[in-house]
Amino acid sequence: MNIIDESGILAISTRLQRLSEQLRKDGAMIYKSFGIDFEPKWFPVIFTLHHKEMLSVVEIANEIGYTHPSTISLLKELEKEKLIQSKKDKQDERRRLIILTPKGVELIEKMKPVWELVSKVLGEIADNNNNLLAAINEAEEKIAEQSFYQRALKMKKESE
Repeated sequence: MNIIDESGILAISTRLQRLSEQLRKDGAMIYKSFGIDFEPKWFPVIFTLHHKEMLSVVEIANEIGYTHPSTISLLKELEKEKLIQSKKDKQDERRRLIILTPKGVELIEKMKPVWELVSKVLGEIADNNNNLLAAINEAEEKIAEQSFYQRALKMKKESE
């Protein structure tokens, strides 16, 4: 056991990042094994547009829970790969509407069987004594009620 594992809850962010990186790395290898050139970091945008067809940049950011700058960065990559395209909103020239390109739609069709497989495998991984997905949902709900930062400030004030 390394020092990060031994540190318990203090290193939860590091442990979650480590888990996330492992899942992304393996996810990339799974896509590659199916002959699909796809970066797992693109998944939230592609999957969202698969289900919602046309969204503004802000709407995509809200759907995937990323910051506006992070979302813009992903969108630029996907546009460069010609998987998405944007057009100006006719009602509001400042808004860009994002849609999948035919190449993006074709890619999704290739990825659907992979998503089924990945979903089953992740279900196995998450189905442990503490149910990983349920625990993540609970933690996200608590943070939505009061952020990590807000909780720390409150405890700091209470101890002064």
